[in-house]
Amino acid sequence: MGTGASRNLDSGSHGSDEREEILEHAGGQLYVSLKMENYKPKGELVPHVYGSVPLVGSWDPSKALSMERESTSMWELSFVVPPNHETLDFKFLLKPKYINSPCIVEEGPNRLLTGGTLHGDARSALFRLNNDEVLEYQVFIKADRVSPFDLAASWRAYQENLQPSTVRGIPDVSINSAPAIGVENGPSASLELDLEHYVVPAPATSANSGLVYAANLTETPRSLTRTAVLSNSEVSGSASKSCKDGGIPTDQPATIKEMEILVPDPSKVYSGSGMVESKSVGTFSPLQKQDSHRGLFVDRGVGSPRLVRSASSTTFSIDLKLDSETKNAMPAAAGAVAAAAVADQMLGPKEDRHLAIVLVGLPARGKTFTAAKLTRYLRWLGHDTKHFNVGKYRRLKHGANLAADFFRGDNPEGLEARNEVAALAMEDMIAWMQEGGQVGIFDATNSTRKRRNMLMKMAEGKCKIIFLETLCNDKQIIERNIRLKIQQSPDYAEEPDFEAGYQDFKMRLENYEKVYEPVEEGSYIKMIDMVSGQGGQIQVNNISGYLPGRIVFFLVNTHLTPRPILLTRHGESRDNVRGRIGGDSGLSDTGEIYGKKLANFVEKRLKNERAASIWTSTLQRTIITAGSIVGFPKIQWRALDEINAGVCDGMTYEEIKKNMPEEYDSRKKDKLRYRYPRGESYLDVIQRLEPVIIELERQRAPVVVISHQAVLRALYAYFADRPLKEIPHIEMPLHTIIEIQMGVTGVQEKRYKLMD
Repeated sequence: MGTGASRNLDSGSHGSDEREEILEHAGGQLYVSLKMENYKPKGELVPHVYGSVPLVGSWDPSKALSMERESTSMWELSFVVPPNHETLDFKFLLKPKYINSPCIVEEGPNRLLTGGTLHGDARSALFRLNNDEVLEYQVFIKADRVSPFDLAASWRAYQENLQPSTVRGIPDVSINSAPAIGVENGPSASLELDLEHYVVPAPATSANSGLVYAANLTETPRSLTRTAVLSNSEVSGSASKSCKDGGIPTDQPATIKEMEILVPDPSKVYSGSGMVESKSVGTFSPLQKQDSHRGLFVDRGVGSPRLVRSASSTTFSIDLKLDSETKNAMPAAAGAVAAAAVADQMLGPKEDRHLAIVLVGLPARGKTFTAAKLTRYLRWLGHDTKHFNVGKYRRLKHGANLAADFFRGDNPEGLEARNEVAALAMEDMIAWMQEGGQVGIFDATNSTRKRRNMLMKMAEGKCKIIFLETLCNDKQIIERNIRLKIQQSPDYAEEPDFEAGYQDFKMRLENYEKVYEPVEEGSYIKMIDMVSGQGGQIQVNNISGYLPGRIVFFLVNTHLTPRPILLTRHGESRDNVRGRIGGDSGLSDTGEIYGKKLANFVEKRLKNERAASIWTSTLQRTIITAGSIVGFPKIQWRALDEINAGVCDGMTYEEIKKNMPEEYDSRKKDKLRYRYPRGESYLDVIQRLEPVIIELERQRAPVVVISHQAVLRALYAYFADRPLKEIPHIEMPLHTIIEIQMGVTGVQEKRYKLMD
């Protein structure tokens, strides 16, 4: 693992000065791997490491770190050394596995590692047992200098996904130990100084949500599409009109004023608490009480949470009968994703088959952006998801440019009007779910317990509600969001004076703050200071099940830090020239030229981004394409391999049509779900790409992804929020770079074509 000089300390190799200089310039961190090997181990004795704080416990044997069994004879422990702790002294010891007997410490002096260099000679670890028997372990100590490309992502991926491939016997994820030596880029590989020279127009369906106000991309209100829209002058005098007067169809349910609103005692009605266990190098906060409600705080560390089914799940009733409504709610996902989702639908009350994520939070806290991002993720996984924005309903019903007084808590007309449009949006969402929709995201402030209880009453017996509350205490982030709101929101589109709009919104915000009540009832997820990606907490209460678990996992890993993600196919391969699918061929002459041009492009585009990283598949055509790129860590993901064509691997489409006409026709009819014999479908590819999406969301530095057509279609569809059915038909040309810019306003796309 790493990007630079790998030091195998047993052989005394210290790497070249040139490579060390590159890594020091990149602000590298030290990755240490400790291994012990014994072909006749004592089964009851487990190897441990102890030593200097904070990496290996302390010199207290009871705090020693256990080594993991890598094979029947090998034990291993790996960790990343912070820059301020690069001097590490330690020893190995053996601990009895089952009995409380004294530990056996290795004989000899302490081992001292400074900056990746081991002091003294490498030696075996000798342990003297009670009967004077000496147990000898071979010791392997390896240190690599790793560039800080957000180790949170790569390190977790390396730990959790390192499994041998059943096809080629290679790891799922591997990280180069040294950058490739620079290759001379001849005249044919040179690029213009101005990269804008290579910009080409993006398609009409490109990933440019960042150019559009997020609320405008939400679900179009059904209830109001045929109603009259009141002008601004009418709003102030008619906010208290009845639904009938406002043009709402008379077959709508009773107005909010007529509904009985009860605030149940949360301690009696909503029992149980969800659990999230943090499996990370970061911190783990124990279960604790917060305002009389049980919940778990997970501090945002460099690892990722492992979600554990809530104890409250034991209250679910079992209903194995799948009616037509359940079938309609099934996601169009495949493999384990579909199996887990179906199992989740089969377990639980009927309303749990439909899920409503109800946003809660003050204005300018990133609710709409979070809702849009979550909607995009769930749709990409195959779950039928829609985003309902109450502000859009309000603007359609009562017009835009409403004064701040409309949002006062002591304005009964304004309050009734706002509750009215919230009820209309909720009715639309429930009606859509009853037609087969699975996940509705209800986007509004929902800032009082009374409003939230109204929504729970409407959803009773129809869908399960999970509140998603966004809390932010960073004044700079709030100020930035307010200014973006004034610039982009339709509420201020007709306000020419920015300062006047700014002051009006501040007054609106103060009105909400006066009546705001944090969520303490029901099932909820609280995101506390998470938007910066530099820390924060998530509090989870009464959360269980597959889909809610995936939602929590996604939210823990997402943030708003601006950074580019560059997607490109490998250079033209020899199989591309021959028209053959799959395979593992090298590059054509044209493909090799593209690899050099790509290296030139990356050097220019990311010259100030030394924390960037290069991700490739494990197939040689992507690895060769990345070969000329220097100065950045390179990570090989098996999940980025091209779609597995099974028995058709290496064939041309003409050969498939001639020799396997039924397969050819089946693929032509439904490319999304068609699975090659002994191979994969596009839905299978989406399933295996989910860890890659999570890692891309976690990254705070730029990433260059060099992969294959089918894989990049699926990745691009995630960022562009394209429907699943379109994925197999997305154009993904060779020798073109798609730059996805992720940031606070959404996603923006730019394309560079380096070669024809």
